Amino acid sequence: MKSRREFLKEAATGALLLGSQSKMGLAGMLDQNAETGKSRVVVAKDAALHGQGMQLDEKRVLALLDRAIAAYTGHDHTVESWRRIVPQDKVIGLKVNGLGGRGISTHLALVLAIAERLQQAGVKPGNILVWDRNARDLRACGLTINTDPSRVRCYGSDVAGYEEQPVAFGSANVRLAKILTRECEMVINLPILKDHELSGVTFSMKNMYGVVQRPDELHANGCNPGVADLNRIPAIREKVRFTIGDAMSSVYDGGPSFHPERLWYPNALIVGEDRVALDHTAWQMIERKRAEAGVPTLEAAGRPPRYIATAADATHRLGVNDPSAYT
Repeated sequence: MKSRREFLKEAATGALLLGSQSKMGLAGMLDQNAETGKSRVVVAKDAALHGQGMQLDEKRVLALLDRAIAAYTGHDHTVESWRRIVPQDKVIGLKVNGLGGRGISTHLALVLAIAERLQQAGVKPGNILVWDRNARDLRACGLTINTDPSRVRCYGSDVAGYEEQPVAFGSANVRLAKILTRECEMVINLPILKDHELSGVTFSMKNMYGVVQRPDELHANGCNPGVADLNRIPAIREKVRFTIGDAMSSVYDGGPSFHPERLWYPNALIVGEDRVALDHTAWQMIERKRAEAGVPTLEAAGRPPRYIATAADATHRLGVNDPSAYT
C-alpha cells in the first residue's frame, strides 16, 4: 500500500488517474442555500491541524478539506461533492498566493490535497493548472515549475504572459493573465488569510491582483474601489467561481509580508462562492484576533477594508457583506 506522501506525490505529478467523466458543474446550484436563499460560507476548523513543531499534518489537511466541501455541497461522498463543483473535462486553475514568501503563502499540503481530489473526481492531471504571478511566488508555496501537459501543471504568468489588449471596469484598466483568459475554464481561488498594510485585509477578492500585469496601479485609497472594480471584470467574475481560502496560518498585523511575531494559527479553511461574504468573514476573523492580541481595530489603524462594502454595492453586485444575508 502506498504511503500518504507517495500518494500526494503521485497526485502532484499526475500519476493518479481516477474518477468518471461527469459534466456536472456548479450550474448556480451551490451559490445560495436552497432553504434560506442566503449565500453560503463554510468555515471548517481543526485545532489539531498543526502537529509537532507547528508542522501541518497532511492527513488532517485532507480530512479538513473533505469536511469543508461536504458541508458546502451537502454531500458526504467526497467524489460526488467535487463533481458538483467542477467540470470534469475542462482545465481547472488553482490560483495560489505566494507573494508573502515562505511562511505566509498558500500551503503546499492544501494544493496537493485539492489536486488529489480533483483527479479522483475525474479531472485529468494535465487539466489541473496551479498558477500565480511568477516562479518566485510558486516556489514560496513549495511548488515546482512543470509545463508537462500529461501531468498536473504548475507555472506562472512569467511563462504564459499577459493579454496585449487591456480590459476595464471603473478604476481597473488591466492586462489579464493569459492563464486566466485562454487556458482555464474555471478557477478555484486559493488565497491565504492576511492582514494588509493598505487594504486592511487580503483574501478572496484581493488575490485577483495576482492575475494582472500591474497590480500596483490598483492600490490607491486603500485599494478601494480597485479590488471591487477588478473583480467586476467579466473574465474574473465569471471564471473564478469557487474559493477554498487557506486560513490554516495567518498574520493578523504587519501583512502582507511574513512577520513571525504576528503569526497566528486559525487552523481553518473558508469555503464558498460569494467572494464578498468570504472577505467579510475573513475580516471579522482578523478583527477578533486583533482584539485578542490587544492590537487596534483596522478602522483605528486607518485601514479598514472598505472595498468589501464597495464590492457589495449596486454598481458591483459581487456578493453580500451583511452576515444576516449569508450563512
